[in-house]
Amino acid sequence: MHSPQRKDFVSLTFTGSGNYNSKQWRRKSCWRKWKQLSRLQRNLILFAVALMLVCGIATYPTVTEHFRGLTVVVKVDEGHVLKPVIPEVLPESDKQNQPLVPEPPSEKQKRAPHKRGPPGLQNRLQKKGSGSDIQVEENQIQEAKKADKEEGEKPLVNRRGALIEADQATEGGTAKEAENKVDVPAVEQEDHSHEPEFDRLEAVRDAFRHAWKGYKEFAWGHDELRPISKSYGEWFGLGLTLIDALDTMWILNLKEEFEEAKTWVSTELSFNKNVDVNLFESTIRILGGLLSTYHLTGDTLFLDKAKDIGTRLMPAFNTPSKIPYSDVNIGKGTAHPPRWTSDSTVAEVTSIQLEFRELSRLTQDTRYRAAVDEVMQKVHKLEGKQDGLVPMFINTNSGQFTHLGVFTLGARADSYYEYLLKQWIQGGQKETELLEDYLQALEGVKKNLLKKSSPNSLTFVGELSHGQFSPKMDHLVCFLPGTLALGAHHGLPADHMELAKQLMETCYQMYAQMETGLSPEIVHFNMHEGSIRDVDVKLADRHNLLRPETVESLFYLYRFTKDRKYRDWGWEILQNFNKYTKVSTGGYTSINNVRDPEYPSPRDKMESFFLGETLKYFYLLFSDDPELISLDKYVFNTEAHPLPIWPSAE
Repeated sequence: MHSPQRKDFVSLTFTGSGNYNSKQWRRKSCWRKWKQLSRLQRNLILFAVALMLVCGIATYPTVTEHFRGLTVVVKVDEGHVLKPVIPEVLPESDKQNQPLVPEPPSEKQKRAPHKRGPPGLQNRLQKKGSGSDIQVEENQIQEAKKADKEEGEKPLVNRRGALIEADQATEGGTAKEAENKVDVPAVEQEDHSHEPEFDRLEAVRDAFRHAWKGYKEFAWGHDELRPISKSYGEWFGLGLTLIDALDTMWILNLKEEFEEAKTWVSTELSFNKNVDVNLFESTIRILGGLLSTYHLTGDTLFLDKAKDIGTRLMPAFNTPSKIPYSDVNIGKGTAHPPRWTSDSTVAEVTSIQLEFRELSRLTQDTRYRAAVDEVMQKVHKLEGKQDGLVPMFINTNSGQFTHLGVFTLGARADSYYEYLLKQWIQGGQKETELLEDYLQALEGVKKNLLKKSSPNSLTFVGELSHGQFSPKMDHLVCFLPGTLALGAHHGLPADHMELAKQLMETCYQMYAQMETGLSPEIVHFNMHEGSIRDVDVKLADRHNLLRPETVESLFYLYRFTKDRKYRDWGWEILQNFNKYTKVSTGGYTSINNVRDPEYPSPRDKMESFFLGETLKYFYLLFSDDPELISLDKYVFNTEAHPLPIWPSAE
């Protein structure tokens, strides 16, 4: 009889809720492993954890502050919605589902679906005036936001070549309460072609009053308003904005504001200061502004001040070559080139002639005109041009062009071409050398710089560098349509007007194809077949400084053709300035990113030329009075200050 088979395994039964993978077991296992480590190993691990904790605490305020600056909780129907915030900037009145000022929701605020892909040519007059009609791909939006801070730190070329420090956009601020709500033209209206002209003129006057309110409250007597920080910036310490705006106030019939400014000029403005000023900027803004205001008002206060500043600028011409230095100390009577070079820019030394020539005519002191005429005579004879196009720099010691082979109608060269024509007009069309140089330069533009974009064949003006063409076009180049039209009006070939119309369309599209409806500082045009959009904008070029050139050309084109589309384009641009750059407490601000209507990133700076030029040209564009600064009697300097065309007897 066999004995029972012997079992060769042991059966165990665990009771309770625990199991092999229970949390309690894992905790005991981790603790055993920790105890098995040496003291040195445990200390190293504890040190690493402590270090990460310290770093986390250090970075936490920065991260939270960033998100706090980008969003604000707005109560809507007892709910809470995160909204993007533009610090202190009045929002566009029709921003879809993104109101920065709390207001009752409506059907019009429903957000449009995201449109992928690049926009084609836009006729924004046939669309609603939303700043977000045109959409870009998501990655472009994210790249633009990342570039905001970097962009604000880069130096900029102000006007025609003077380098200035770019201001960083001021962060912070919250959505404004209802009392600061925008009161702007009806941007949702589809067709503005029948808008009463008086309403448009009054809209410009309102814009000026709003800008002046900020300047008066926060920057009175200083050079520039910083509207978001409610402070001011100084360049020369001479009240640039106030002087630049004098003739604008007179033209807009803002007599109360004008009298305030005149009192300041009479009692506070002094040029007896130990300060370095830029010859070009001081000439076009201060000297030009004072001369223009004298002619409009007949008040000799402004002529006396013009003579004072003109005389103090004359030491700039005391150079070996008679090509003026860029900087003058108006208190000491000394002049010098920039710290980093002995060169001046060609635009700077050839765009001061209208003002100094007029000062000589008024004072009967020939030395002012003699100095600037000598500059033009030297440039006329210089080698280094290409088909009438000039390089961007000229040496004050040798009197020769430098950086040869680079040609542009943008920064550092643009107003050279403008002043060739305008001096010829100012002098009664007698100085044939000036006209010859202008006509030759235009042929050079057609031969070397004029191209068509793809796919819509926009005519644009590029740049040439040592024989290599670049499809880069500055917004500054948009002075050219107006200059071409002005020449055609004064008897130059009719094809100048046709080219002006083509370029005017291009400059308008630089606005229309942007999501905010505002042009960037620089664009690049596509020329390759198969391109899906005409205009590209690099991250570093997306800022808008409230520049006047496109509005200036719209004024000339409308004045000469009476085509209402130019007025409508201008009206659209004015509305977009109101939507994206108007600051609730007063003033307008330049912005960093015209591609992002939700957060255009304000720069906290209002340039003096916004009052001196941009708003002035808006007003003249919308005016029905051809005798309001008649272009048969006046010629504008490059800062929009009208100076008289000399009688033929002179």
